[in-house]
Amino acid sequence: MKLGARIFKTGLAVMLSLYLAIWLELDPPMFAALAAAIAVQPSLYRTFQTILEQVQANLIGAVLAVIFVMTFGHDPFVVGLVVVLAISIILKVKLEPTTIPLAIVTVIIIMESPANDFIQFAAGRFALVLLGVLAAFIINLLFIPPKYETKLYHKVLKATEDINQWTMLLIRHAADHRSLKKDLNRLEEQMVKLENLYLLYKEERNYFMKNKYGKARKVVLYRQMLVTTKKSLFVLKNLERRSEELNLMTDETHKKFEKQLHYLTSYHDRILLRYIGKAHSSHSEELVQKMNKGKEELMSYYISLQNHSCFDYNQWLHLLPAVSQMIEYQEQLEHLDHLVDSFFTYHQEENEVKIQERDEE
Repeated sequence: MKLGARIFKTGLAVMLSLYLAIWLELDPPMFAALAAAIAVQPSLYRTFQTILEQVQANLIGAVLAVIFVMTFGHDPFVVGLVVVLAISIILKVKLEPTTIPLAIVTVIIIMESPANDFIQFAAGRFALVLLGVLAAFIINLLFIPPKYETKLYHKVLKATEDINQWTMLLIRHAADHRSLKKDLNRLEEQMVKLENLYLLYKEERNYFMKNKYGKARKVVLYRQMLVTTKKSLFVLKNLERRSEELNLMTDETHKKFEKQLHYLTSYHDRILLRYIGKAHSSHSEELVQKMNKGKEELMSYYISLQNHSCFDYNQWLHLLPAVSQMIEYQEQLEHLDHLVDSFFTYHQEENEVKIQERDEE
């Protein structure tokens, strides 16, 4: 079992909240610990946003709880009614739904306070909740800062490698189709996770102001990395759906498809390696020339097959979208290569790549 940074941060936030509550003589400390556990977020930006919204949501819950206890008492029906009202108001003022659980906890904690000195007890309970939220923010700010750039790059690289391997296995008639279909589902889920990881990285880049222009360029670059990887997956899915037609192609046609796909996948790998300094641009230029020549040859040859006797027209028409996707894939690769080239050519004093080695699983 692998324990992530967020798990450790949750434990540290709970520990800090307990120590702070004991030091400030706020009782019972476990309320602060509960709030800290709920308030921990995966990024500094989200933690900052959370603490602002949690204060607002908990203030709503606390005010409602105090008003209803002083008016109607501690009856369970009243507690349930206040919970419903608090959720409705939080949604109405468009606070994040993630603030609702802690706001409900605040309502219950306050409304279970004894009738004697209720205001004092309620204020103490509310202070404990805010203390827990503050502890979560401090821990996220100081300990185990997230390395989203490293995670994002290596996950994009791994997804690209998997897609390219399947693409070449498929075009060479060496792919197991049941395994391929299963892995396609995994790759689609991986792309969703990559999108979420990219959003976390983008938020962190906007959080810090130092070198913001260089970081903004990296956000654009990683966005194109994702677009290009998704396009490569789309090419693979198109080829997989047309695997029967691929098997019926003549040897000459098949070789042209295989050669062009080899150029495209090699070019994709080379760009990603070039970004971290493991490949030279001179080799990429040579590969681009071969790729462009291969595209022209493939298109000219495929158009000539439209009325060829050895190629069924319906088969030709069904394979046409796959050819189109290969061309679009090349365009996205060229755009990504241009962004990488611009990144290393201009504003060199601001642009810096901070990619660590991939952690061993």
